[in-house]
Amino acid sequence: MRSTNAIMYDAYECLIEKLGVVETEIFISTIKHESFDYTEWRKDKFNGSLDELLDNAVEYARSNHKAEP
Repeated sequence: MRSTNAIMYDAYECLIEKLGVVETEIFISTIKHESFDYTEWRKDKFNGSLDELLDNAVEYARSNHKAEP
């Protein structure tokens, strides 16, 4: 299993790639300052199996892919 630091670094890089630096900082700041339970959010947002969650994520990524300038 990878270290927490390695996972956090990769997650941060993904957020920056998708949202950009400013929106990533807004996202992180929001989560840190509000009571946000990711597990409950995920259950409500993706009520299903892990495979279903992955399928939804892939579908979302494909439908929201924007070409780089």
